[in-house]
Order: sequence, then structure tokens, then C-alpha cells
Amino acid sequence: MLAFAKLRGSVSGKPLLLPGRHLFNAAMAIGSVVLAVMVARITPPDGLTFLIILAGIAAVLGVHLVAAIGGADMPVVVSMLNSYSGWTAAAAGFMLNNDLLVVTGALVGSSGAILSYIMCRAMNRSIWHVIFGGFGGGAGKSKKQAAGSGEERPVEEIDVATLVPRLLAAKNVIVVPGYGMAVARAQHAVQQMTEFLRDKGVNVRFAIHPVAGRLPGHMNVLLAEANVPYDIVMEMDEINEDFPKTDVALVIGANDIVNPSAQTDPDSPIWGMPVLEVWKADLAVVMKRSRATGYAGVDNPLFYHEHTRMLFGDAKDSMDQIVTRLRELDE
Repeated sequence: MLAFAKLRGSVSGKPLLLPGRHLFNAAMAIGSVVLAVMVARITPPDGLTFLIILAGIAAVLGVHLVAAIGGADMPVVVSMLNSYSGWTAAAAGFMLNNDLLVVTGALVGSSGAILSYIMCRAMNRSIWHVIFGGFGGGAGKSKKQAAGSGEERPVEEIDVATLVPRLLAAKNVIVVPGYGMAVARAQHAVQQMTEFLRDKGVNVRFAIHPVAGRLPGHMNVLLAEANVPYDIVMEMDEINEDFPKTDVALVIGANDIVNPSAQTDPDSPIWGMPVLEVWKADLAVVMKRSRATGYAGVDNPLFYHEHTRMLFGDAKDSMDQIVTRLRELDE
């Protein structure tokens, strides 16, 4: 529930880093084991009291573990929680002597753990640092940025009327979808734009970061749902080197996965994370509701890059306007 609230933005993504939190967690874990042994050895109804205390400690432990993890790592946490549920089902299967629960629980548990490991590899981070490190909820700036004046840097904007001719004149267009596209449900409008441009001879492709959205494959599923041809949906390693030859890179609701700080700022929390190098395109258009930071909570220098133009607004509304303008110019 807490992970869901952080993903939704109902709760701050800043990690709750209590003094001695690791000792606190260890004490609760040991207490849970001791109480579990007592519950197993004491016959009902006397064991019910220990069971209630055990459930209470488990609830506090679960909430505290998730509260100490920053918003940037919530996708990994959700995957790990899915894994935990699988191991719980497997344990219940052993207790009930139910082979089906054991097998399905083991499948869910192992697949969730593998998926979490893959996501951490994609972010160039250790899974132990994710679960216990409290990363992802900094002050919203790297150390270098925090040392500055704190003044808001200017960005250059673009409107639909200016963008559409650039799209029509382009030879190569790369679309980078993110969670903002999913929230706005803009994938169908994106597909309509893609179909129109391809009919005009424009080479349109999609660049998918391994952790785009909230789980690996999130963007692939949305694009497949909108009938985007799968052969133009490329993984990051397949397409990253093509950005210097790209006329327009269209970033739709993505943030951290296109942040140059991962390559340029050793003090950034996302330093070393592989990112899509959209700033190397002739024109990078970033579609966002605002200049707010992503779930990593760090500023994005891409917004101020000389090749970048910002298109503010709801992604679906902006994409609908682009599709409408394309059709008007075609008439």
C-alpha cells in the first residue's frame, strides 16, 4: 500500500531514514522469528496473543522497510514485494502440504527476484543498496547543483505549430515513451502520429529503456496495445548510438531515463545509470506537465540543453493536437 502511494505521488518519495534503522529492522526480524516459534509451540487459544503481536511487528517492519526506500526505487520494490508474496505462498504450500501452492509460489517468488535483479542491473545499482540504502529521495539536486544559487534555470519552449513541420521534414524520428505517457493514456495518439509519419516516408522508431514506466516491459505492453509495429520498438542498447543521426527525438513523459547527469555528474544519485542519449539528436522535444523532477528526485540538465525544447501540457492533449495538425497540413 505504501509503495502504491509513493508511485501515485500521494506520499512523498523521500526516504524515511531513522537513526539506527538497520538495528531497528534487525530487532523486529529477530522478534518475529522468536514469536513464530512460540506460536508454533503453544496451543490455541494461548498462542493467539503471540500471533497478534507477531502480525503487528510484521506490519511495522514492512511499512518501515518500504518507507526507507526512495521513490526512484519503487518499481524495484514492487517487483520485490511480488517476489515476497510468492515465497509466502510457497511456505503456505509446505505448511498445508499443497504441491500446487509450492510450485506456483516458487515460480512467482523466483521470477520476481530475477526481475528485480534485472532492473537493478539496468540502473547500474546493487539490489542490496535498493532494499536497504534509502536511495532516491534526495533534495532534488546533486551536490554540485546544491552548491549553486538555487535559481531556476531558463528553458526554451516549443508549440505544436512549430513542432509539426519539423516532424514532417524529418527523416529519422525516435520516440521515447515514459510513465507520463501511460498516466495520460496517450499511446493511441502516439500510434496515430507514428502511422501518419511513416506513411509520409519518415523513419519512426521507439527507444525503450529497461526501467521505463513502472516495470520492465510496461512501455512495450502499452505500445502493443495501441498496435504499434513491434519491429520499430527498439531496446536501449540497439538504438542509443542512432541519436546523433536523428532529426527529432520526442520524449513523452520520461525523465530520469534521459537524464545526462548519469554520465556527466559523479555526484548525482543516478551516476552510472545507463540512459537514452536523446540530447544528441538535432532536436529533442520533452513533453511534460511541468519541470518537476522524476522519481529519482534530481534535476534534469536535459531541460536546459541547447538541443532541447519543452512542450508543456498533458501528453494526450499534446499528442492529439499534433495528430490534428498533421492531418490539417495534409489536406
